[in-house]
Amino acid sequence: MPQRRFLTASAAALALAVLIAVVTARGDHPFALDTALHDWALEHRSPGWVDFFTVVTDSGSRGLPHLLAALAGALTVPRGRRWAGAIVGAGALVLAQWLRYVLVTAVDRARPPAADWTRHVNGDALPSGHASTAALTAIGLAVALLPHCHRTVTRALAIGVPAAGAVAVGASRVSLGVHWPTDILAGWLFATVVTCVLLPPLGRALGRTRE
Repeated sequence: MPQRRFLTASAAALALAVLIAVVTARGDHPFALDTALHDWALEHRSPGWVDFFTVVTDSGSRGLPHLLAALAGALTVPRGRRWAGAIVGAGALVLAQWLRYVLVTAVDRARPPAADWTRHVNGDALPSGHASTAALTAIGLAVALLPHCHRTVTRALAIGVPAAGAVAVGASRVSLGVHWPTDILAGWLFATVVTCVLLPPLGRALGRTRE
């Protein structure tokens, strides 16, 4: 693993481990920052914002991330082998989601009060599944698109658009009242660790599809 990727993965893993340790020690007591941002989101929530963020949050699930992951995988291989790249890309996202499920079950953090939710949700809170899935998809798309971008503007768009989408999905979970902000942060940290660890073997797997 290149040094920069190793340092990034190590820093994200350490931050995630510390966050999980503190959350576990606090039990069902959220951080003051969590409650402050949660209350702010509820105070500024309107029917229009709920409708908007419902659309945004749905983009972080219901198959769209898997289609985008498949697209990212397909873009990294020659045209005649795009189907194989798509399978690898979508499969990598499924594997990461399974790892997230194992972690979220082990942490077992409660969500915000159900009275604050705009929709019914299931499962534990940290790390957020929507936030981690959106971040994983955004990173995969950016990595796949960058080799095809040869101008500064297009390279900036290849990074900025997926990143903005991931941030919007994370914000939507807080606005809809179903996650604490640190659940979202944990999802982003988890996605960072997973992509740093999985990108090298994923690249080798995609490389074999070129043969």
